Amino acid sequence: MCEQTAGLVVTRKRVVMRRRVKIIISLFITGIVISQPAMAQREFVKSVDIQRYMGTWYEIARFPQKFEKNLTGVTATYSLNADGTVKVVNAGHYLTLGGKMKSSVGKAKFAGKEKNGHLKVSFFLFFYADYFIMSLDDNYQWAIIGSRSDDYLWILSRTPRMDSQIYNQLLDRARNMGYDLSKLEEVHQVLP
Repeated sequence: MCEQTAGLVVTRKRVVMRRRVKIIISLFITGIVISQPAMAQREFVKSVDIQRYMGTWYEIARFPQKFEKNLTGVTATYSLNADGTVKVVNAGHYLTLGGKMKSSVGKAKFAGKEKNGHLKVSFFLFFYADYFIMSLDDNYQWAIIGSRSDDYLWILSRTPRMDSQIYNQLLDRARNMGYDLSKLEEVHQVLP
């Protein structure tokens, strides 16, 4: 085989390989889009003072997530980055409040209008997920966090313990938002 013919064969193989890769990527992306569960339209608060939202929040209750499996005493700490994004540090103890501390660092940014309660959060590269501040105390002492999906729900508080009357009111709010609270698990924050 002459050099010119060999070069043509190699070039054709590369073209065919690129086409195959593009087809595989397209099928993968299409599969992701098709397999997504139907998303509910969720409301989020229309105005958030992001400065007041910064600081540490305690998880009082949540829907189970793989990334939080076996974690207790979980907190989310938010701080502003110089570029206007938000640094997110989620931390919790493995199995018990005295267990090994595990943490992950991510970033959040406003998804639409700045100052509303719709943010996008990422803990891995450029993959972002919805972060809806769906209900927020006027004094920034508690919040209900979710997304378009029925699979994500958190009740956060500025303190490790929440008044039971307020907690029950927040459960009612979440139920009225369409959440199935049978999946909700309380997060231990302090020793009994």
